[in-house]
Amino acid sequence: MGVTNMWCSARTDRPHSLQRHMLFISGPNTYIVISSEEVKLRQSLSLRREMAQKGVQLDRETFSKNLQENICSRHDEVMKMFCRTDQQCICYLCSVDEHKGHDTVSAAAERTERQRELEVSRQNIQQRIQDREKDVKELQWEVEAINRSADKAVEDSEKIFTQLIRLMEKRSSDVKQQVRSQQETEVSRVKELQEKLEQEITELKRKDAEMKKLSHTEDHTQFLHNYPSLSALSESTSSINIRPLRYFEDVTAAVSELRDKLQDVLRDKWTNVSLTVTEVDVLLPQPEPKTRAGFLQYSCEITLDHHTSHQCMLLSEGKRKATAMNQIQSYSSHPERFPIYCQVLSRERLPGRCYWEVEWSGGGIRVAVAYKNISREGNFNECGFGLNDKSWALEYDYNSYSFWCNNVQTPVSGPLSSRVGVYLDHNAGILSFYSISETMTLLHRVQTTFTQPLYAGLCLCYHKDTAEICKLN
Repeated sequence: MGVTNMWCSARTDRPHSLQRHMLFISGPNTYIVISSEEVKLRQSLSLRREMAQKGVQLDRETFSKNLQENICSRHDEVMKMFCRTDQQCICYLCSVDEHKGHDTVSAAAERTERQRELEVSRQNIQQRIQDREKDVKELQWEVEAINRSADKAVEDSEKIFTQLIRLMEKRSSDVKQQVRSQQETEVSRVKELQEKLEQEITELKRKDAEMKKLSHTEDHTQFLHNYPSLSALSESTSSINIRPLRYFEDVTAAVSELRDKLQDVLRDKWTNVSLTVTEVDVLLPQPEPKTRAGFLQYSCEITLDHHTSHQCMLLSEGKRKATAMNQIQSYSSHPERFPIYCQVLSRERLPGRCYWEVEWSGGGIRVAVAYKNISREGNFNECGFGLNDKSWALEYDYNSYSFWCNNVQTPVSGPLSSRVGVYLDHNAGILSFYSISETMTLLHRVQTTFTQPLYAGLCLCYHKDTAEICKLN
């Protein structure tokens, strides 16, 4: 007779200890009682064989841990069900006991559902991995492109500066050669004149000696006889006007003037070169700062260009302050000067991301940014800040703000203050104006596309109005 089995329960002599046993019937009147520990062992072996059939090999420690986790601590049953209400694995007895009435399914069914969710999550992760790997490759290509571009820029710059140095050396050699050639010519001419003068002196001395000898003749007849034999004096060399000893000082002055002009050009253009270098920005634009301290990180040094200022505008404080005057200032004529509006542009080109503040007083002012090629002449709209498509301006007039662009006025509300902050992100096309007091309040924000380098601008509307570019820490 084969072995059969049945479950039974037996109370041990230990208080409150109910042990579950397996009763095997191996024959007539033959019973085998197996302890719960052996039941667990047989269950574990069955579980291990099941995992092995699925291709999962577990070490002893992991297997023991997994076995403990799979056995219900309350009923010593394998947990093959899942309670969705409490989100935990349970055994069959749990489902009819404390989890009765809950939303329960088989562990296999819940596994299938969770497996689908897991696959979706994995697909999302794998897609993100692919996207990030693509980004990494693109950034690597960007690094290589940056290195190539930088190497080429350095190489080309060295060639250009070498050409400039050679040009300067050639001009220096030309000046030296011209000076030496002129020196030789002038020295030769002076020596030739010097020889003529020395010959004349010799002749005059000879004549003087003859006259002296004749003057000492005591015989009157002899004196009169020899007097006609004295040759007549040759025509005297014209008097020599010696110029002041400044023969080649004009050359030095001309070269010095060239040096000064070259220094001015290099100073002005070098700012543009430096800004162009700092504007190289491969990654996406950084977000606009949220605090004044954040904006101050982008503060830039700005001075006003006296070549562009109106003739009635006085510049002071290191060319950072502009004042509207009644008198015409002693400015030389310049093609970049504004002849109509009392306005001025900055000397420096604005960098890609920058921030500056303007302190003003008076009745009306426009704080602006503009392209360098904004018109200087023509009708009023062509050259006024904010009246064309080459400039953008925030205006304060009669205790109110307004924004101007392309001759379109937009009313702006906000706290009135004698100080205005300006933030520019050229690459992102962002221009923002802020009222600055104890707090910093956004007045107006522009999102556009800038196609040329920008310069800061100030326009004064009334007599004695002032505006100053602030020094920021």
